Amino acid sequence: MKKFLIVIGIIVIFLVCITILKNLIIKSVVTKVASGVIGAPVHIDSFSLNILSSTIYMSGFKIFNPSGFPEGILVSCPKIKIIYDRATLFKQKRHFLLVEIELKEMGLTKNKEGKLNVDSLKIVQQSKSSEFIPMQIDLLTLSIGKIVYKDYTVSTEPSVRVYDVNKQKSYKGIPSAEQLALLVLTEPMKDAAIKSAEIYGVAIVSGVAVLPVAVVAMFIGKDSVQGISDASFEHVYEVSLEVVGRMGKITKQDAPNGVIKANINGAWVSLQLRKKEDNKTEITISARKYMFPKPEIAGGVLYQISDKL
Repeated sequence: MKKFLIVIGIIVIFLVCITILKNLIIKSVVTKVASGVIGAPVHIDSFSLNILSSTIYMSGFKIFNPSGFPEGILVSCPKIKIIYDRATLFKQKRHFLLVEIELKEMGLTKNKEGKLNVDSLKIVQQSKSSEFIPMQIDLLTLSIGKIVYKDYTVSTEPSVRVYDVNKQKSYKGIPSAEQLALLVLTEPMKDAAIKSAEIYGVAIVSGVAVLPVAVVAMFIGKDSVQGISDASFEHVYEVSLEVVGRMGKITKQDAPNGVIKANINGAWVSLQLRKKEDNKTEITISARKYMFPKPEIAGGVLYQISDKL
């Protein structure tokens, strides 16, 4: 009996060690992949994969600021829960039935050059040309806490603003790891009305931006994006003028002809509205910076206009 108990004890210890080792290995892989996709250091306090319940738990998930910014946390998620399809766990395209993310705090930082930390991430700079990591998320629930915004353009000591978002949102049918990351980064910013054209535009390029049903967007050239809105010409112009004025400096406005020109994030942006049939309005936005096309900036402007319509 004593020998039997000793054997059972050894087996239990062995299984516990295997489980811990398995979780440590997977945690290391997930951390490395996430850091590579996002382009900033990622840390996870603890990781647990339960094969019997098809559940993954992560605690203390943090994304830190990219290089060129003061040390600090960009995203802090105390809890992440994932329910996965066991049949796809070791396949190239994994299927997740449910992903629950608790985003407690997002730390946005604008450096002395006027660049936002989110716009300096690899996922924003390279997402248009990179191949996505495929996955299928049936349902994502994202709980958003607060945003702490630090602006270093005013002086050596940053001006600090805090936005209490305190919302929970749900999303369906997310097809890639990159789109998941972009969604988690852009949604808190949108609720706090943070003006960043670049990451919003990349979200549209990547297909993650959830625009109102009344707006259909598409890219029509190297520097241009076009959308169709159900709103009237006058209303779209009024909203566009307010949004563009908030995002940058307006250099020309011509309400009768539906023209707005502005400088946004150092790029020259041109907006043209046209009346369509059935009282719909066509929105065409182009953006160039140092003569180079900037479709992500044009897309970011459309993203924010459509969100207000």
